[in-house]
Amino acid sequence: MTTDDGDILLDYSKNLINEEVMRMLFDMARSVGVEAAREKMFAGEKINFTEGRAVLHTALRNRSNTPIMVDGKDIMLDVNRVLEQMKGFCHKVRSGEWKGFSGKAITDVVNVGIGGSDLGPLMVTEALKPYSKGGPNVWFVSNIDGTHMAKTLAQLNAETTLFIIASKTFTTQETITNAETAKEWFLQAAKDTSAVAKHFVALSTNAPKVKDFGIDTNNMFEFWDWVGGRYSLWSAIGLSIALHVGFDNFEQLLAGAHWRAIILQSTPAVFEGNKPSNSIIFKKLTPFMLGAFVAMYEHKIFVQGVMWDINSYDQWGVELGKQLAKKIEPELQDDAEVHSHDSSTNGLISFFKKNRS
Repeated sequence: MTTDDGDILLDYSKNLINEEVMRMLFDMARSVGVEAAREKMFAGEKINFTEGRAVLHTALRNRSNTPIMVDGKDIMLDVNRVLEQMKGFCHKVRSGEWKGFSGKAITDVVNVGIGGSDLGPLMVTEALKPYSKGGPNVWFVSNIDGTHMAKTLAQLNAETTLFIIASKTFTTQETITNAETAKEWFLQAAKDTSAVAKHFVALSTNAPKVKDFGIDTNNMFEFWDWVGGRYSLWSAIGLSIALHVGFDNFEQLLAGAHWRAIILQSTPAVFEGNKPSNSIIFKKLTPFMLGAFVAMYEHKIFVQGVMWDINSYDQWGVELGKQLAKKIEPELQDDAEVHSHDSSTNGLISFFKKNRS
Protein backbone atom coordinates (compact mmCIF):
# COMPACT_ATOMS: atom_id res chain seq x y z
CA MET A 1 0.00 0.00 0.00
CA THR A 2 1.49 3.29 -1.11
CA THR A 3 0.76 6.96 -1.67
CA ASP A 4 2.56 8.85 -4.42
CA ASP A 5 2.03 12.51 -5.26
CA GLY A 6 4.85 12.63 -7.82
CA ASP A 7 7.45 14.04 -5.42
CA ILE A 8 7.27 11.75 -2.40
CA LEU A 9 6.50 8.05 -2.35
CA LEU A 10 5.29 6.64 0.97
CA ASP A 11 5.14 2.85 1.20
CA TYR A 12 3.31 1.71 4.34
CA SER A 13 2.58 -1.83 3.14
CA LYS A 14 4.87 -3.33 5.80
CA ASN A 15 2.44 -2.22 8.48
CA LEU A 16 -0.19 -4.60 9.80
CA ILE A 17 -2.93 -2.89 7.84
CA ASN A 18 -5.32 -3.57 4.98
CA GLU A 19 -8.16 -1.71 3.27
CA GLU A 20 -10.68 -2.71 5.93
CA VAL A 21 -8.42 -1.50 8.75
CA MET A 22 -7.79 1.74 6.85
CA ARG A 23 -11.53 2.30 6.48
CA MET A 24 -12.00 1.78 10.21
CA LEU A 25 -9.16 4.19 11.02
CA PHE A 26 -10.65 6.88 8.82
CA ASP A 27 -14.04 6.33 10.44
CA MET A 28 -12.47 6.59 13.87
CA ALA A 29 -10.63 9.79 12.92
CA ARG A 30 -13.88 11.38 11.80
CA SER A 31 -15.73 10.18 14.89
CA VAL A 32 -13.25 11.86 17.28
CA GLY A 33 -13.21 15.08 15.27
CA VAL A 34 -9.81 15.11 13.54
CA GLU A 35 -11.14 17.11 10.60
CA ALA A 36 -12.90 19.63 12.84
CA ALA A 37 -9.79 20.02 15.03
CA ARG A 38 -7.65 20.55 11.94
CA GLU A 39 -9.92 23.34 10.74
CA LYS A 40 -9.86 24.96 14.18
CA MET A 41 -6.06 24.89 14.20
CA PHE A 42 -5.71 26.55 10.81
CA ALA A 43 -8.39 29.10 11.73
CA GLY A 44 -6.46 30.27 14.79
CA GLU A 45 -8.78 28.92 17.47
CA LYS A 46 -7.15 28.24 20.84
CA ILE A 47 -6.83 24.47 20.57
CA ASN A 48 -3.97 24.45 23.11
CA PHE A 49 -6.70 24.30 25.72
CA THR A 50 -4.52 23.90 28.81
CA GLU A 51 -2.63 27.13 28.13
CA GLY A 52 -5.43 28.96 26.32
CA ARG A 53 -3.36 29.54 23.18
CA ALA A 54 -3.74 29.21 19.45
CA VAL A 55 -1.45 26.73 17.68
CA LEU A 56 -0.21 28.48 14.58
CA HIS A 57 3.19 27.26 13.52
CA THR A 58 1.34 26.80 10.22
CA ALA A 59 1.00 30.60 9.97
CA LEU A 60 4.78 30.97 10.00
CA ARG A 61 4.96 29.19 6.65
CA ASN A 62 1.70 30.54 5.22
CA ARG A 63 3.13 31.42 1.83
CA SER A 64 -0.30 32.27 0.43
CA ASN A 65 -0.54 35.11 2.99
CA THR A 66 -4.17 34.27 3.61
CA PRO A 67 -5.21 36.34 6.66
CA ILE A 68 -5.16 34.39 9.94
CA MET A 69 -7.01 36.05 12.80
CA VAL A 70 -6.13 35.71 16.49
CA ASP A 71 -8.11 37.85 18.92
CA GLY A 72 -9.31 40.00 16.02
CA LYS A 73 -5.84 40.67 14.60
CA ASP A 74 -4.35 39.36 11.35
CA ILE A 75 -1.11 37.81 12.64
CA MET A 76 0.32 37.52 9.11
CA LEU A 77 1.31 41.20 9.37
CA ASP A 78 3.65 40.37 12.25
CA VAL A 79 4.89 37.16 10.64
CA ASN A 80 5.87 38.97 7.45
CA ARG A 81 7.45 41.84 9.38
CA VAL A 82 9.80 39.48 11.21
CA LEU A 83 10.58 37.55 8.03
CA GLU A 84 11.61 40.81 6.35
CA GLN A 85 13.77 41.66 9.36
CA MET A 86 15.43 38.24 9.15
CA LYS A 87 15.95 38.63 5.41
CA GLY A 88 17.70 41.97 5.77
CA PHE A 89 19.89 40.74 8.61
CA CYS A 90 20.89 37.57 6.74
CA HIS A 91 21.90 39.63 3.71
CA LYS A 92 24.10 41.89 5.83
CA VAL A 93 25.86 39.00 7.57
CA ARG A 94 26.33 36.75 4.54
CA SER A 95 27.47 39.59 2.27
CA GLY A 96 30.06 40.80 4.79
CA GLU A 97 28.33 44.14 5.25
CA TRP A 98 27.82 43.35 8.95
CA LYS A 99 31.14 43.91 10.67
CA GLY A 100 32.38 42.91 14.10
CA PHE A 101 34.09 45.23 16.58
CA SER A 102 37.44 45.01 14.77
CA GLY A 103 35.99 45.57 11.31
CA LYS A 104 36.05 41.93 10.24
CA ALA A 105 33.10 40.05 8.72
CA ILE A 106 31.28 37.24 10.55
CA THR A 107 32.53 33.72 9.86
CA ASP A 108 30.84 31.77 12.67
CA VAL A 109 27.42 31.85 14.32
CA VAL A 110 26.72 30.26 17.71
CA ASN A 111 23.08 29.48 18.51
CA VAL A 112 22.56 29.47 22.27
CA GLY A 113 19.22 27.87 23.19
CA ILE A 114 17.64 24.74 24.60
CA GLY A 115 14.86 22.36 23.59
CA GLY A 116 13.03 23.54 20.48
CA SER A 117 15.31 26.59 20.31
CA ASP A 118 18.19 24.19 19.69
CA LEU A 119 17.05 20.85 18.28
CA GLY A 120 14.98 22.11 15.33
CA PRO A 121 17.59 24.46 13.86
CA LEU A 122 20.34 21.92 14.58
CA MET A 123 18.48 19.23 12.65
CA VAL A 124 17.77 21.44 9.65
CA THR A 125 21.27 22.91 9.35
CA GLU A 126 22.74 19.41 9.47
CA ALA A 127 20.32 18.18 6.81
CA LEU A 128 20.96 21.15 4.51
CA LYS A 129 24.77 21.34 4.77
CA PRO A 130 25.09 21.04 0.96
CA TYR A 131 23.24 24.38 0.65
CA SER A 132 25.51 26.29 3.05
CA LYS A 133 28.05 27.63 0.55
CA GLY A 134 28.74 31.31 1.19
CA GLY A 135 27.27 31.24 4.68
CA PRO A 136 28.90 31.26 8.11
CA ASN A 137 29.64 28.10 10.06
CA VAL A 138 26.99 27.36 12.69
CA TRP A 139 27.46 25.98 16.18
CA PHE A 140 24.84 24.99 18.73
CA VAL A 141 25.25 25.17 22.49
CA SER A 142 22.44 23.94 24.73
CA ASN A 143 23.99 22.06 27.64
CA ILE A 144 24.42 24.06 30.84
CA ASP A 145 27.49 21.94 31.55
CA GLY A 146 30.26 24.47 30.90
CA THR A 147 32.23 21.91 28.89
CA HIS A 148 29.88 22.29 25.93
CA MET A 149 30.38 26.05 25.69
CA ALA A 150 34.11 25.86 26.47
CA LYS A 151 34.80 23.33 23.72
CA THR A 152 32.88 25.47 21.23
CA LEU A 153 34.52 28.77 22.17
CA ALA A 154 37.99 27.19 21.95
CA GLN A 155 37.48 26.84 18.21
CA LEU A 156 36.29 30.41 17.58
CA ASN A 157 37.64 33.91 17.10
CA ALA A 158 35.75 36.60 19.05
CA GLU A 159 36.36 39.12 16.25
CA THR A 160 34.37 37.08 13.73
CA THR A 161 31.76 35.30 15.87
CA LEU A 162 28.08 36.17 16.19
CA PHE A 163 25.97 34.78 19.04
CA ILE A 164 22.23 34.16 18.70
CA ILE A 165 20.55 34.01 22.12
CA ALA A 166 17.27 32.15 21.70
CA SER A 167 14.91 32.58 24.65
CA LYS A 168 11.34 33.83 24.39
CA THR A 169 11.33 35.32 27.90
CA PHE A 170 15.09 35.83 28.11
CA THR A 171 14.96 34.19 31.53
CA THR A 172 15.53 30.50 30.69
CA GLN A 173 18.33 29.64 33.12
CA GLU A 174 20.31 27.24 30.94
CA THR A 175 20.28 29.65 28.00
CA ILE A 176 21.06 32.82 29.96
CA THR A 177 23.87 31.10 31.89
CA ASN A 178 25.48 30.05 28.61
CA ALA A 179 24.86 33.51 27.14
CA GLU A 180 26.63 35.15 30.09
CA THR A 181 29.56 32.78 29.65
CA ALA A 182 29.75 33.68 25.97
CA LYS A 183 29.63 37.40 26.76
CA GLU A 184 32.38 37.10 29.36
CA TRP A 185 34.59 35.25 26.84
CA PHE A 186 33.82 37.80 24.16
CA LEU A 187 34.62 40.82 26.35
CA GLN A 188 38.02 39.36 27.23
CA ALA A 189 38.87 40.05 23.59
CA ALA A 190 36.74 43.11 22.83
CA LYS A 191 37.42 44.98 26.10
CA ASP A 192 34.40 47.20 25.42
CA THR A 193 30.80 46.42 26.46
CA SER A 194 29.45 48.48 23.55
CA ALA A 195 30.90 45.85 21.19
CA VAL A 196 28.35 43.32 22.47
CA ALA A 197 25.74 44.89 20.17
CA LYS A 198 27.81 43.91 17.12
CA HIS A 199 28.19 40.27 18.12
CA PHE A 200 24.98 39.30 19.96
CA VAL A 201 21.39 39.19 18.71
CA ALA A 202 18.28 37.94 20.50
CA LEU A 203 15.32 35.78 19.57
CA SER A 204 12.92 36.96 22.24
CA THR A 205 9.92 39.05 23.25
CA ASN A 206 11.44 40.57 26.40
CA ALA A 207 12.96 43.85 25.19
CA PRO A 208 13.99 45.16 28.65
CA LYS A 209 15.93 41.97 29.49
CA VAL A 210 17.52 41.95 26.03
CA LYS A 211 18.61 45.57 26.44
CA ASP A 212 19.99 44.90 29.93
CA PHE A 213 22.14 42.14 28.47
CA GLY A 214 23.67 44.66 26.06
CA ILE A 215 21.92 43.64 22.85
CA ASP A 216 20.53 46.35 20.58
CA THR A 217 16.75 45.81 20.58
CA ASN A 218 16.79 46.59 16.85
CA ASN A 219 18.47 43.18 16.62
CA MET A 220 15.78 41.41 18.63
CA PHE A 221 13.74 39.05 16.46
CA GLU A 222 10.25 38.42 17.78
CA PHE A 223 8.06 35.34 17.96
CA TRP A 224 4.77 34.74 19.75
CA ASP A 225 3.00 32.63 22.36
CA TRP A 226 1.13 30.72 19.66
CA VAL A 227 4.48 29.27 18.52
CA GLY A 228 5.15 26.08 20.48
CA GLY A 229 8.81 25.35 21.20
CA ARG A 230 8.77 22.03 19.37
CA TYR A 231 7.23 23.73 16.32
CA SER A 232 9.35 26.89 16.27
CA LEU A 233 12.04 26.37 13.63
CA TRP A 234 9.79 28.14 11.09
CA SER A 235 9.90 31.32 13.22
CA ALA A 236 12.77 33.64 14.17
CA ILE A 237 14.15 30.58 15.98
CA GLY A 238 15.22 29.52 12.48
CA LEU A 239 17.58 32.50 12.12
CA SER A 240 20.63 30.25 12.36
CA ILE A 241 19.19 28.18 9.49
CA ALA A 242 18.68 31.25 7.33
CA LEU A 243 22.20 32.53 8.04
CA HIS A 244 23.75 29.15 7.22
CA VAL A 245 21.91 28.28 4.00
CA GLY A 246 20.70 31.73 2.92
CA PHE A 247 17.28 33.32 3.24
CA ASP A 248 16.14 32.11 -0.20
CA ASN A 249 16.63 28.53 0.94
CA PHE A 250 14.93 29.27 4.25
CA GLU A 251 11.92 30.50 2.27
CA GLN A 252 12.01 27.27 0.28
CA LEU A 253 11.89 25.37 3.56
CA LEU A 254 8.75 27.32 4.49
CA ALA A 255 7.30 26.77 1.04
CA GLY A 256 7.76 23.01 1.25
CA ALA A 257 6.00 22.93 4.61
CA HIS A 258 3.18 25.10 3.25
CA TRP A 259 2.78 22.81 0.24
CA ARG A 260 2.59 19.73 2.42
CA ALA A 261 0.15 21.38 4.82
CA ILE A 262 -2.26 22.02 1.87
CA ILE A 263 -2.15 17.47 1.01
CA LEU A 264 -2.81 17.34 4.81
CA GLN A 265 -5.77 19.85 4.96
CA SER A 266 -7.64 17.88 2.32
CA THR A 267 -7.23 14.33 3.65
CA PRO A 268 -6.90 12.69 7.06
CA ALA A 269 -3.45 11.38 7.92
CA VAL A 270 -2.14 7.91 7.15
CA PHE A 271 -1.92 5.83 10.33
CA GLU A 272 0.71 3.32 11.24
CA GLY A 273 -0.14 -0.21 12.24
CA ASN A 274 1.96 -2.16 14.78
CA LYS A 275 4.97 0.16 14.35
CA PRO A 276 6.77 -2.05 11.84
CA SER A 277 8.21 0.28 9.17
CA ASN A 278 7.41 2.88 6.55
CA SER A 279 9.56 3.60 3.51
CA ILE A 280 9.79 7.12 2.12
CA ILE A 281 11.49 7.76 -1.22
CA PHE A 282 12.25 11.15 -2.76
CA LYS A 283 14.50 12.39 -5.53
CA LYS A 284 16.60 14.98 -3.66
CA LEU A 285 16.69 16.44 -0.16
CA THR A 286 16.16 20.10 -0.97
CA PRO A 287 15.05 22.81 1.50
CA PHE A 288 11.56 22.52 -0.02
CA MET A 289 11.46 18.74 0.44
CA LEU A 290 12.78 18.93 4.00
CA GLY A 291 10.07 21.46 4.85
CA ALA A 292 7.48 19.07 3.47
CA PHE A 293 8.81 16.18 5.57
CA VAL A 294 8.86 18.13 8.82
CA ALA A 295 5.32 19.41 8.22
CA MET A 296 4.18 15.85 7.54
CA TYR A 297 5.50 14.61 10.86
CA GLU A 298 4.13 17.63 12.72
CA HIS A 299 0.70 16.86 11.33
CA LYS A 300 1.08 13.21 12.31
CA ILE A 301 1.58 14.31 15.95
CA PHE A 302 -1.44 16.60 15.69
CA VAL A 303 -3.65 13.75 14.47
CA GLN A 304 -2.40 11.36 17.14
CA GLY A 305 -3.10 13.97 19.81
CA VAL A 306 -6.70 14.37 18.64
CA MET A 307 -7.20 10.61 18.40
CA TRP A 308 -5.88 10.01 21.93
CA ASP A 309 -7.36 13.18 23.44
CA ILE A 310 -3.89 14.52 24.32
CA ASN A 311 -2.81 18.16 24.02
CA SER A 312 0.24 18.00 21.77
CA TYR A 313 1.23 21.61 22.41
CA ASP A 314 1.47 22.48 26.09
CA GLN A 315 4.64 22.04 28.16
CA TRP A 316 3.64 21.95 31.79
CA GLY A 317 6.65 19.83 32.72
CA VAL A 318 9.05 22.37 31.24
CA GLU A 319 7.35 25.28 32.98
CA LEU A 320 7.32 23.44 36.32
CA GLY A 321 11.03 22.74 35.95
CA LYS A 322 11.71 26.45 35.45
CA GLN A 323 9.71 27.35 38.56
CA LEU A 324 11.54 24.76 40.69
CA ALA A 325 14.93 25.89 39.38
CA LYS A 326 14.21 29.51 40.31
CA LYS A 327 13.37 28.42 43.86
CA ILE A 328 16.33 26.08 44.27
CA GLU A 329 19.06 28.30 42.79
CA PRO A 330 19.19 30.81 45.67
CA GLU A 331 19.13 27.92 48.15
CA LEU A 332 22.47 26.77 46.75
CA GLN A 333 24.22 30.02 47.57
CA ASP A 334 24.68 29.50 51.33
CA ASP A 335 25.28 26.70 53.82
CA ALA A 336 21.86 26.75 55.51
CA GLU A 337 19.97 23.48 55.75
CA VAL A 338 17.06 23.08 53.33
CA HIS A 339 13.79 21.39 54.31
CA SER A 340 11.36 22.96 51.83
CA HIS A 341 11.32 20.15 49.25
CA ASP A 342 10.71 16.42 49.17
CA SER A 343 13.27 14.28 51.02
CA SER A 344 15.11 13.33 47.83
CA THR A 345 15.57 16.93 46.66
CA ASN A 346 16.53 18.09 50.17
CA GLY A 347 19.14 15.33 50.28
CA LEU A 348 20.60 16.25 46.91
CA ILE A 349 20.88 19.92 47.85
CA SER A 350 22.51 19.03 51.18
CA PHE A 351 25.01 16.72 49.51
CA PHE A 352 25.90 19.40 46.97
CA LYS A 353 26.44 22.04 49.68
CA LYS A 354 28.64 19.77 51.79
CA ASN A 355 30.80 18.66 48.88
CA ARG A 356 31.17 21.73 46.69
CA SER A 357 34.71 22.98 46.34
